[in-house]
Amino acid sequence: MKVNYIQTWTKELKLLVGTFLVVLSIGFFSGLSFVGETSSFSSNGIQESYLGNENDETAEVMKFEKTDREMLSIVHSHILSMSMIFFLVALLVYHVEFNTAFKKFLMIEPLVSVVTTFGGIYFLWKGILWMKYVVMISGMLMTLSYTLSILLVFWALFKKRN
Repeated sequence: MKVNYIQTWTKELKLLVGTFLVVLSIGFFSGLSFVGETSSFSSNGIQESYLGNENDETAEVMKFEKTDREMLSIVHSHILSMSMIFFLVALLVYHVEFNTAFKKFLMIEPLVSVVTTFGGIYFLWKGILWMKYVVMISGMLMTLSYTLSILLVFWALFKKRN
């Protein structure tokens, strides 16, 4: 099967894809900023976000354990929306003329990280406290993969046709 590489697309289609990626990245990185605000990007911050900190009398901000309904809503909405985001980005990465093994990694890894991150959050909430480290690592991998994917697609959008 012959791949129709981004470098061969029309200027109008490249403009659409580039604009989409800018808007998508604003949403992605603002969400990441929210994670930083609620967890301070720390393992204990992640744990407190879902299990609360009511027993910590020195806590500056009081946080309460998430309810069943809140957890189901968080896990459900994030897995659905992020799987769509990463599927669309993977389709774009597929159309970049670049190393196939690296592209496969960028296409699959974020989808695995979505399940690992939000599955880990659910199991952390259920009391398996070491999952906070899995959540941190998979979240970092997801963010790195997203960033590299977007940069790779932008590289292809600006690369001149052969």
